[in-house]
Amino acid sequence: MNAKSAISKEIFAPHDERMLGAVQVKRRTKKKIPFLATGGQGEYLTYICLSVTNKKPAQASITKVKQFEGSTSFVRRTQWMLEQLRQVNGIDPNRDSPEFDLLFENAFDQWVASTASEKCTFFQVLHHTCQRYLTDKKPEFINCQSKIMGGNSILHSAADSVTSAVQKASQALNERGERLGRAEEKTEELKNSAQQFAETAHKVRFWWDK
Repeated sequence: MNAKSAISKEIFAPHDERMLGAVQVKRRTKKKIPFLATGGQGEYLTYICLSVTNKKPAQASITKVKQFEGSTSFVRRTQWMLEQLRQVNGIDPNRDSPEFDLLFENAFDQWVASTASEKCTFFQVLHHTCQRYLTDKKPEFINCQSKIMGGNSILHSAADSVTSAVQKASQALNERGERLGRAEEKTEELKNSAQQFAETAHKVRFWWDK
């Protein structure tokens, strides 16, 4: 079982929550430690997780989860309701970058994801979740690549493709209609010419027989 599956099972399932996404991170800037602080718990891995309750009305939250060195279990740390998220900063909209910032009502963290791809996937899930579960006060997404906005850009591209296809089909039908119209006009002209020829031939034959 990989780390994210284990987090989902150990941290969220017992609280009747579903984990929607997670990203492994490290701080970009070291947190200041009080002078009198003594003995920490050693090295650890940090994950930023996005989850939603199974009970209705569903509530989404962002949770910081840690796994300390030498332990196979995970520990739930700080948790914020999604409504507390104010800003998501992708740092650089022009390249794949693992750095990002999260601004909450009462906290601000600067992170580096394990990979740019993992950050991108998490941002896509986060953006979609905000659109789905927040009716107002949606967080601001800044300095993000267009692909990070996920479903919206994909749907827009698909819509553009469909619109283009419809326009091309309509144009083709119009052109075909014009060609058929011209063919019908030619047919009608030939029909009239044949009818006139037949009438003329009949008259000539009548006068000849006479």
